[in-house]
Order: sequence, then structure tokens, then C-alpha cells
Amino acid sequence: MRVFLTGATGFIGSRIVPELLAAGHQVLGLTRSDTGAAALAAQGAEVHRGTLEDLDSLRAGADAADAVIHTAFDHDFANFVANCEKDGRVIAAMGEALKGTGRPLLITSGTGMGNAVAGQPADEDVFAREHPNPRMISEQTGQKLLEAGVDVRVVRLPQVHDTAKQGLITPYIVNAREKGLAAYVGEGANRWPAAHVLDVAKLYVLALDRGEKGARYNAVAEEGIAARTIAETVGAGLGLPVRSLTPEEAGQHFGWLSIFMGLDMLASSAKTRARLGWEPVGPGLIEDLERMDYSAA
Repeated sequence: MRVFLTGATGFIGSRIVPELLAAGHQVLGLTRSDTGAAALAAQGAEVHRGTLEDLDSLRAGADAADAVIHTAFDHDFANFVANCEKDGRVIAAMGEALKGTGRPLLITSGTGMGNAVAGQPADEDVFAREHPNPRMISEQTGQKLLEAGVDVRVVRLPQVHDTAKQGLITPYIVNAREKGLAAYVGEGANRWPAAHVLDVAKLYVLALDRGEKGARYNAVAEEGIAARTIAETVGAGLGLPVRSLTPEEAGQHFGWLSIFMGLDMLASSAKTRARLGWEPVGPGLIEDLERMDYSAA
């Protein structure tokens, strides 16, 4: 298949490109820059120039492909709600281009959208339509397209990591350095799921090749790592003290990150593994945090 890939030069997308090519697909990668175009060409992908704001360019990319994998997202979390709304518009535009074609659209969401019961792992078969996380807009938009007949599939992400990036933990490290403290909320018993970026890239391709219309897949290698363990590892890497904060202190200390810092985001991938044959093999989150170069972080 010829696959239109948004976010093709990003953290996850750049790893999906070689996986798609190795599986025998052609890649049409979205980029806005000359540097991105050169990187895609060097990998053996075709280049599609455009941006998330240019919906016509996205429709054209979807029109020119047999399938779409959408990983691009504006990660300015200080404007998280606006960026989630933008993602909804992007998904709607590409979905409109695919209506009536039977061609699949893989979109990206977060594992929290599968949380139905507090303290229980997020589940692939759960769609918490009223979840307060604004990222729910992506899945709500995808659901409307699915109900209109589009072959929508969802990959839900945890904290995706290597030794350079670790999802929300990357800005957490910046915060710790700025504040001189690696902090956690309360007892730090709340848990965050995780997966290595190379394992996540493989899952997208499996969801394309073996996935089903309307299915949701959790890209989870580790169901949950305690926030205190993360804080202690980061503190050791930065040479900083580690301390608990009250919820009231956390709001001022973490800024926009405080929205997430106390959340228990336990998530399972048991159904994803059984349905797609996905077996993550990459290093764990704590191992990557221990091995990273904090002087360059």
C-alpha cells in the first residue's frame, strides 16, 4: 500500500517509516520543511509538503494514498486544549477524503481514553466518551467518521520513550532542573504506562496490516510505573533531591504539568497483543531514564 504518514519526521513517525518500508509499503510522508523533506527522501519515502493548519494539503495527501497513519500532533502542552481541537479538525478533514473508499485511517490517542473504572487498567474495548482529557476530541472525531462508514482504527499511546525522549517525562525533567527538585504528588503511587518508541512503531504497522475497522489498540509494554520511582530515577540522574508535594503545592510547582502529575494511568495491552501478535522487546522506561545523558536533556 501507499501510506500517507503525518508526523513522518517526528519522534514516532520517523521510526514508522522504515517499518512500513520493510513491510513492503510505500510511504508518502508529510513535512513542512526542506530539512524534513531531505530526511524522508534519505529514508526512501516520498515527500508531501503541508502542515496541520493546511487542511487542503492533508486531504490531498489522503486522496493520494491507500491508507493514512496520523501521528502528527502539536505538543505545545501550554495550549493543549486548542491543539486537541486542531487534531479533531485534521482527523475530520482526512476522514472526509476517505469516505466511501474503504481505505483505513489510523489515528492516535492516549491510553486514558480506555479508563472506565478508577484503579483498573485502561482497556482497548472501552471508549470513555466523556473522559475529561481534551485528547478525547481525537477519538470522538474518529468515532463520528467510523459511524459514517470510514475504516477508522485507533492507536492509544502511553509514555513513549528512548534515551532522548519520554513523553510527558521529558518536560518533567525540564521542570525538575528549573525547580531544583524532582517531585511527585502525595505518596507517588499513581502509575504511568510506557513503551519503547521502536515497539510503538511496529504496532502502527501491525494495526495497518492486521487491524480491524473500529478497533482500538494500546501501545503498552509496561502497564504502570509508579510516579515516585520515576521521580527518584530522574532525581538521581540530575543529582537533585526528591520530595513529595501536596496537590495544592503541585499546582504551583508543575504549572500545566500538574494536570497529569497525580493521575493514575494504568493501562493494559493484553487484547492488543492477542489480536495483533505484538510483542514489545525494547528496554523499559526506567532503564532508558537511567541510561540517558542528563547533561544533554
